[in-house]
This record gives sequence, structure tokens and C-alpha cells, in this order.
Amino acid sequence: MKLPQTLAAMPARTKIAFAGAALAFVVALFLLLRMAGAPSYTILAAGLDPADTGKITAVLDEQAIAYELQANGTTVAVEDNSMARARVALAEGGVSTGSAAGPGFELFDNQKLGASDFQQQVTYQRALEGEIARTIGSVSGVNGAQVQLVLPQDDLFADSSTPATAAVLLEGSTTGLDAGAVRGIAQLTASSVKGLKSENVTITDGDGRLLWPQGEGAGGLDGAAYKQAAQASFAAGVEARLNSILTRTLGPGKAQVQVNADLNMDKVTKDTLTYAKTGVPLKTADDTETLRGSGSTAGGTAGTAGNIPSYAQGGSGSGGTSNYKHTVKSTDFGYDKTVAKVEQAPGAINKLSVALITDSSVKNAAAIKSAVAAAAGIDPQRGDTITQASVAFPKQTTPKTGPVPTGLIGPLKAGALGLAALLFLFAGWRALRKREKEALADPAWLREINEPVSLAELEAGAQTRELAPIPTRAKDAHLMQLEGLVDQEPERVAAQVRQWMDER
Repeated sequence: MKLPQTLAAMPARTKIAFAGAALAFVVALFLLLRMAGAPSYTILAAGLDPADTGKITAVLDEQAIAYELQANGTTVAVEDNSMARARVALAEGGVSTGSAAGPGFELFDNQKLGASDFQQQVTYQRALEGEIARTIGSVSGVNGAQVQLVLPQDDLFADSSTPATAAVLLEGSTTGLDAGAVRGIAQLTASSVKGLKSENVTITDGDGRLLWPQGEGAGGLDGAAYKQAAQASFAAGVEARLNSILTRTLGPGKAQVQVNADLNMDKVTKDTLTYAKTGVPLKTADDTETLRGSGSTAGGTAGTAGNIPSYAQGGSGSGGTSNYKHTVKSTDFGYDKTVAKVEQAPGAINKLSVALITDSSVKNAAAIKSAVAAAAGIDPQRGDTITQASVAFPKQTTPKTGPVPTGLIGPLKAGALGLAALLFLFAGWRALRKREKEALADPAWLREINEPVSLAELEAGAQTRELAPIPTRAKDAHLMQLEGLVDQEPERVAAQVRQWMDER
């Protein structure tokens, strides 16, 4: 019997069951194929800041490595076969995959009973180190941090105690970290530990360069390193703004800007003394001297009036009077005086050089150059320069977003799944066909019982039918054992026969 005829001869209930089984098999096969063909991703970095996630994805896009963002962008996962390439690419780009900070106060969640005071003190120190490292790792420009603390033990009868110290290691490059951020990290660490002062905090970067404390007025950096870090940070900020303007205006991959800045990082203190043009009277003094006198005819009076002829008043023997007055005025003036002490902060621009490179397909290069010069603040009188060049940029390659099966793994998976599907269908079809044959082939004795026969037919058949002699045969040993079992355990045999009938 052919398969279409077999399916047509099946009852409706069997057809529905067969159709449901086939549909379930198709769905399961589709899910298996999708799971087998989907790439297997492994977490590359977790617990990232969105800014760090952007740096990592930029490096992966540049190397055409497929990735997947998880946990709202704080976790980056790559394919299993691309994990080594991704780590090498991030190491070459100087991008860290996260902080190496240890566990924090969650260490006390698994604290065991009966721990000694020393164990609790060590656990507290480890937890404090982990919490401080996590806090420092969240600072912008810091890829990760490791903190080591030396905490003095409290001794009641000690004459002097050892001060607490801390060592902080900043991972990766710290060229974009300014002096204020280094000072802030030192103060943050000192404020997090009891009895710790900022001068007892040591901060180094991944290159082993000492950032704190060193140098006066340079925020923990020596003069040359501080100037280089400030110039690199300033140039990076100007470049980011200019490149953002060009990307929004011309599109990605059309122009690139490079900035070189020379800053004056000398700290200058200026004292200014200023006087007002007009004075203000503070004190006024008046000194007046007055003298009055009179003469007689009897003789001359003593003094110049009576002995010098020119002073004689009137005729001989006549008298006269004198009036003398002398006035002196003095005034003290006060003048305005202003004393100003100005401390000029370092960071003045000595010279700014900008290099602008545009694609050969970009038009109006002169206008773009003028706009970039204005945005960068180019001052020709200060000696600033801007140079523009037009070249053909290479075409950007689009990174692969989906997995590409390599080798024979993909075809072998598909072939194995297809073979399993065929075997499943064949086994199901064979089982259904066997059940249909059993259902269609009824035994003869059952048909005779179901068909009605009259009593006259039975009597006529009994008279005309000749019974054939039953041949004699030797008794079988197994039959004898069965008869003995029936005689000995009739209930057990009856239960077995009843079970066979139920299965029938």
C-alpha cells in the first residue's frame, strides 16, 4: 500500500494526530537549526561605563570583529573564535576591558562564624581597597585602578603610631588625565581611610610614572610631564570638537583634523600698586599771629617806632599805633593707593598648529579651511598656523554583522539534523502504518461472532459437516509444564490471560 492511500484510509483522529506531530517536528527542527547556526558569544568585558563601551566597540569595528551589546550597553560580548583577536586589538589600541578592582564589602556576605579578629581585619582591609578602587575607576580618563592600603594597628600604650599609607596604581595610559583629577584622586583616597593624609598617598600609572606626590604647583606632576599632559589634553579636546563639526557637516570619513598646541604652563604672580590722580584732604591746620601797639609825646617809646625816624607817626612829640597780623595754613592730603596681587594661572596658548586633511571628493575646501580656523581660534598675530591638504581617502570596509561558518562544522551540523529529521519521519510513518494494518485486519472468529446466524442454518451445517479426525500427536513437554502450572497456580494463570485480553 502506498503512502497516499495509507493516509487516505486513516481515520480523522489519526490524521489530526499525525499532522500535529509533523508540525511539532517542523517547529523543533527550525529551532534546532537556528540554535545551531546562531553564533556563540562570550563576554569580553562587563560592568563598563558607556564611554568605555564606546571605545571598545570603536576598536572592534575597526578590526571588523562582530560583537553584541548586553545589559543595556554595559557588557560587550564577542564570538568564541574571535576572543583572541578582540583582546589583541584592544591591547594594541590601549583600551582596557574594565577595572581590575577586587571585591568590595560583599566579602562580608560570606563571612564564616568563628572568624578571628585578624581575619576580620584583613577582610575589612580587602573590602575597603576594593571599594576605593571601584570609585577611582569611575573617574573619567581612568581605565581601572588597584589600591593597596597599610593600616596601623591601634595600640593603647604606644607612644607613637605609624601613619596610614596608600598606594594607587592607575591602569593604562594617563595622558588624558589632568593635574586636577590626580589631586582629586589623592584627596578621595585620603578621605576614604581613617587617619590617612593626602601626602601619604602614592599614585602611579601603568608606565610606572609617579603622579602623586611630586613637584610643587604642578598637581603632583613634574614640570615637563605636567606640560605634556596639559598640551595633549587641550589638543585632544580641540580635535574632538573640530572632527565632530566636520563629521556632522561632510559625513563620516570625509575629513580629519590634527592639532598641536604649545601652552605656557609657567605660574606667574604679579603685584600692582596704583595711586589716584587727585588727593583727598585728611587734616587742616590754621596758625594766626596778631600784634597791636600805641605811642606818647613825652618821649620816645622803646623799640623801632621810637628810634627810627621813618617809623615816626605825625609831628615831633606826637604818639601813634601799630597792627601786625601773620596767618599760616597747613593741609595734609591723602592719595588713593591700590595694591593688587594677581596670580596668573598656567595654560595660556603660545602657538597653535592645525592640520586639516579632506577627501578629494569634498568641494569648497577653502571655505572649510576658514571655518575650521575660526572654530579652532587661529590667531595669526600669535603665530598660529593652519594647513589644508586634499587627498583621496581609502574606502571604508563594512564590518561583518553576522556569523560566517568556517570549515566543515556548519555543513556537518546541517547534515546531521537533516538525517535525524528523516529518521524521525520514517519511524513515525512506519508506526502509524503498523497500527492501521492491525486495525483493518480483523480475525475470522471475530467476524463469525459478529455476523448473525439462524438456528436452522446451524443445525443444517452440523448435519452436513463432517468432522475430520483429529490426528494424534505426542504430548509436548512445554504443554505438560503449562498444564501443571494451571493446576498448581490457577489464579496466576487467570490474571496473565486477563492481562493479555486487555492488551488485545
